[in-house]
Amino acid sequence: MEGRQTGGWVYIMANRYRGALYVGVTSALAARVAQHREGAGSDYCTRRGITRLVWAERGDSIEACIAHEKRLKRWRREWKFALIEKANPQWDDLFDRLA
Repeated sequence: MEGRQTGGWVYIMANRYRGALYVGVTSALAARVAQHREGAGSDYCTRRGITRLVWAERGDSIEACIAHEKRLKRWRREWKFALIEKANPQWDDLFDRLA
């Protein structure tokens, strides 16, 4: 999923199937998800045990990714669930698929 191009990623992490969600943006997806998994990503994720990468989308520019992240954060939970389940119906942890 990850390369050395410019741009960024918008991603969603969860603690379990349809559980607590975290929407974030980064230029280095694998490194950022590793931070979350180690408890250094955000206090919100650490407190809720959010370590599973369930959705990610690449953007051409970090500015576009930030704008997309802000839109996603305003979405209802059910809409986020539908977005995740369209690409990842089993809510698998996608971290191991990052190159």
